[in-house]
Amino acid sequence: MEPFIRVDQFNFIARQAQDLVNGHSTSNEKAVLGALESMARERVLALIPAITEEQAQLLQPITLVDDKDKAERFLSQLKPYVIPFQVTEQGIKKLFPKVKKLKITALQELDLQQLCYLSWIDYSTNKKFIVLKHNGKLTGLHGSFEMIKQKGICSVCHKHEEVGLFLAHKKGKVQGTFTKKGNYICRDNETCNQNITSLDYLHDFVHRLKA
Repeated sequence: MEPFIRVDQFNFIARQAQDLVNGHSTSNEKAVLGALESMARERVLALIPAITEEQAQLLQPITLVDDKDKAERFLSQLKPYVIPFQVTEQGIKKLFPKVKKLKITALQELDLQQLCYLSWIDYSTNKKFIVLKHNGKLTGLHGSFEMIKQKGICSVCHKHEEVGLFLAHKKGKVQGTFTKKGNYICRDNETCNQNITSLDYLHDFVHRLKA
């Protein structure tokens, strides 16, 4: 069976598994636990459009998760079917043709099955680079990145994390002018990716910057 689970979907499934672990640790009522298990099963199966019987059989054991060990075993069985983020160093360079001396994060050090999008900071220029698949094709964004001293809500994962202000510069309608668009996003790419259980916020963020 080919990989069929997106990274954000895997994160969502992991969140459902954690909810079951939490539920079993706080309640012994069969009706309550049965409702939690049914809800988790329905939500997980609904993630995959036109799900096949084979795919459903792989996902259905989520109802058996009642402790941390079982959750980890269940998720480890799903991991081989997670679609990795597909990108190459050459592909990234094509996204930023005007950036001189582009410093790319070491792809070989990353677990591509944990990435909804790729991002890194070039501390020598204080710029943040973002690579993602948007509207069916690989897209690149880059802009200034200013750290802030307090936590905030990330526009990409929508969680309360250490964030910074990302500002992309875009040519204005009048020659020689520029506009700045941006918002607060996670400082740490790994944390942000782990938080993403839906791509909606990520795509909205990119859409606003490109509008």
